[in-house]
Amino acid sequence: MSITKHNWTKEEIIAIYNKPMMDLLFEAASIHREHHDPNVVQVSTLVSIKTGGCSEDCGYCPQAARYNTGVEGNDLMSVNQVKAQALRAKSGGSSRVCMGAAWRNVKDGAEFDQVLEMVRTINKMDMEVCCTLGMITENQAQRLAEAGLYAYNHNLDTSEDYYKEVISTRGFEDRLQTIENVRKTSVTVCSGGIIGMGESVDDRAGMLVALSTLNPQPESVPINALVAVEGTPMQDEKPVEIWEMIRMVATTRIVMPHTQVRLSAGRMNMSREGQAMCFFAGANSIFAGDKLLTTPNPDVNEDMKMFDLLGLKPQKPFKKAAQRPTVEAVDSQFESLGEKPKWTRPSHTIEKNLEVSIKGK
Repeated sequence: MSITKHNWTKEEIIAIYNKPMMDLLFEAASIHREHHDPNVVQVSTLVSIKTGGCSEDCGYCPQAARYNTGVEGNDLMSVNQVKAQALRAKSGGSSRVCMGAAWRNVKDGAEFDQVLEMVRTINKMDMEVCCTLGMITENQAQRLAEAGLYAYNHNLDTSEDYYKEVISTRGFEDRLQTIENVRKTSVTVCSGGIIGMGESVDDRAGMLVALSTLNPQPESVPINALVAVEGTPMQDEKPVEIWEMIRMVATTRIVMPHTQVRLSAGRMNMSREGQAMCFFAGANSIFAGDKLLTTPNPDVNEDMKMFDLLGLKPQKPFKKAAQRPTVEAVDSQFESLGEKPKWTRPSHTIEKNLEVSIKGK
């Protein structure tokens, strides 16, 4: 029986990542079978409830206002619009809805109140609800928990060392603080990263060190392959090889045995065979639907055909943690504090990001 280890070193993780492929796959698949049903994969749907216009300079993101990527911005969706999408997702086999808003951080007020109502609505549909809204305070996390939020996503993106080559408008420590704020509630943590941004294997291992040494480890870890979007500073990055994704998934499974490893962005470039290898290596969640926020994603019908071919079954909701009760707004113990936290704004400049930003104007 494998034991969850919280003191992984970068050297240990690199050694795992670089194992001969057959040895790596055997170890990862064995650990996966100890803690998970290998024939069950969760299907989640990602809904962009507020698109574009983000003030950050993340080098991979087409929603950054400073880059000219052709993304059409949209204001915050209504509760009824989100409910309609959640119903469609549920009928397509999804057990989780993740709502993403292109915000730097949550601000108390009418829009956040509207998001809380979205959480209540979806939770009452007996679906897991996840949000990714940027940085949040402890009180905001408590309000989300009361509404019935199941998970909060806040990716580390990459290693702390390489982070400064990707983003200059928010600090790595603020990401860790947001995760810590979520941990003070009953909400589960979803945090992972992106490979293919020009980082080294050392950086990939560094990201897994940061995640695996959290105690408890995140309940969900999305592994994304960069989708290079024209107009972003990373538009010319080469797609990652499928073997890199398989190695990353397998290594994640080994160092975080209980975690749900999510095969996330980049599946459009993966064959069924490649995805099957990722499932064998320990991935047990995908995002379904024609888009992941703004980038293309396989059609849900194609995913269901793949499931049939591989003998996979969609995971039922609340298998990993119990459903949260919904507390109505009038009964809430946590009220808006009108907080204005001073999240970090690092002082360094990323030349490539700056050049693309100027060109975009």
